Amino acid sequence: MGLFTYETEIVTAIPPAKMFQAFVLDGDKLIPKIVPKAFKSVEFIEGDGGPGSIKKITFGDGSRFNYVKHKVEAVDKDNFTYCYSVIEGDALMNTLEKITYETKLEPSPDGGSICKNISKYYTIGDIEIKEEEIKAGKEKALGLFKAIEAYLLANPDAY
Repeated sequence: MGLFTYETEIVTAIPPAKMFQAFVLDGDKLIPKIVPKAFKSVEFIEGDGGPGSIKKITFGDGSRFNYVKHKVEAVDKDNFTYCYSVIEGDALMNTLEKITYETKLEPSPDGGSICKNISKYYTIGDIEIKEEEIKAGKEKALGLFKAIEAYLLANPDAY
């Protein structure tokens, strides 16, 4: 098994507590609402959202993938950290055992937040991941984050 890791940072005007609530804690309800073409549904298969929970995300008709299953590894509401793994689905492309995402929201000096993310791709055997595949996934994640940010900016009383 190989491991490929990359880190990203996204700056937003939204404070950490508000962004964590919308993006992580309420994301399963909010994301299909604000990006309906990308996400068809999110359903819990096991658990209630805490560590060990497994949820199935079905993508919209325009997506190149059908579904993924996420396993929640850790949720820390006080420190605004969230960790989950993609453990099943066609997004693993028969080349990945799993993908683990570790997200932390920290306060920024201007009252907003900095979202720090570490993505770990666990490959099957000696398979190498193409940089363009990582870039495409990174751009989709950024687009999703920015969609939530735009929603919160347009709806300041939402959370």
